[in-house]
Amino acid sequence: MIFRPPSEADSLILQVTVGCSYNRCTFCGAYRGKSFRIKSFDEVKEDVDEVSSYGRRIQRVFLADGDALILPQEDLLRILDYLKLKLKGLERVGIYTNAKDILRKSVEELKTLKERGLGILYLGLESGDPEVLKRIKKNARVDQLLQAARRVKESGILLSVTVILGLGGVERSQIHAKATANVLSEMDPDFVGALSLMIVPGTPIAEEIETGELILPTPFGLIQELETMIEHSHFTQCFFASNHASNYLPLRIRLPHEKEDALRRIREVLRRKDPALLRPEYLRAL
Repeated sequence: MIFRPPSEADSLILQVTVGCSYNRCTFCGAYRGKSFRIKSFDEVKEDVDEVSSYGRRIQRVFLADGDALILPQEDLLRILDYLKLKLKGLERVGIYTNAKDILRKSVEELKTLKERGLGILYLGLESGDPEVLKRIKKNARVDQLLQAARRVKESGILLSVTVILGLGGVERSQIHAKATANVLSEMDPDFVGALSLMIVPGTPIAEEIETGELILPTPFGLIQELETMIEHSHFTQCFFASNHASNYLPLRIRLPHEKEDALRRIREVLRRKDPALLRPEYLRAL
């Protein structure tokens, strides 16, 4: 099973690593059961050769799996160069990453990757609350996540940051939302994707739910978090989306220009508390 960001739906998904090198976040079941490995260049080359033989014009490529930026610089450059050679219409390459993978590379190395075609990095912040990050066993602190974001911005590569509504449970719901808004504001990314926490059976966070250690916010509680995040965020120019299939209230807004309109819409939903205004449960998915 391959995972990719919603914005890469029309991209060629090219698997250059298998699984996730960390794979210990308590909420994530995406790569459980996969042993992490880096694919050989010959394996990657074979896939690219096959795709190029179809004669399709491919504008975007996404390098999977979970943290493909872990590849050594020379290996990444070799892949990017081969993609450019074989896919003549290629405009952008995207990749998932984490803070530690970014911090292993200098700004100059990131700039070189940009020059060779890497156009966007997807970074999971999840929460700006240090307590939540500790509980979910995120492999980075807030200061490391901020440092990584600054490095990406300095390189000129587009930065897309993911956050997760509900991750603090009922107890830390608003603390999580406000802290996340503050960190997002300091990061000032080009894109933000807000997902809602969905419980994957067999994950540690599923056990917390079963034992009552963590209580999930209601659907309207999640939307209250969304309101708080948007209200307390301050961006230079950011495309903010909560249109992932996990969310009850899909939004696609440009901040700060559409901030007040978005808040009015969210507050009207919270005022009415009508379930008919929300995405039905059967349509929600990871």
